[in-house]
Amino acid sequence: MDQELMRIGVSLPENLLSKFDAIIEKRGYSSRSEGIRDAIRNYITHYEWMSDVKGRRVGTITLIYDHTKRGLSSALTDIQHEYAHLIKSAIHIHLDHDNCLEVVILDGEGEDVKAVAERIMSLKGVTYVKLNTALPAET
Repeated sequence: MDQELMRIGVSLPENLLSKFDAIIEKRGYSSRSEGIRDAIRNYITHYEWMSDVKGRRVGTITLIYDHTKRGLSSALTDIQHEYAHLIKSAIHIHLDHDNCLEVVILDGEGEDVKAVAERIMSLKGVTYVKLNTALPAET
């Protein structure tokens, strides 16, 4: 069944587009549009997986961010304080002059764990976020 294609416009920083173009060339996509469609499908799949995080979960949120971005460190601290009942520990590493890596370890209701990750994902200056969850072992 043919689906109608919609045309959209997207603005991207040059370095991000260059990296994307290199990947689609290596993977053999016929066009930039096909690579974007595949990336969007993967994003939707990941979102749907994250939406199904229910019940008690243990997990980690790994993030990389630019600590020089105005207000970002404060916003991250505020989020972590708001969810202090879930957060068991956090590891902070300085990657270079501007960038930091944090791994936040959580234990609690899956919907709340997901909410922390989504709040962090939405912040400007956060360049990478990955949520991993698991069911805790039964005792």
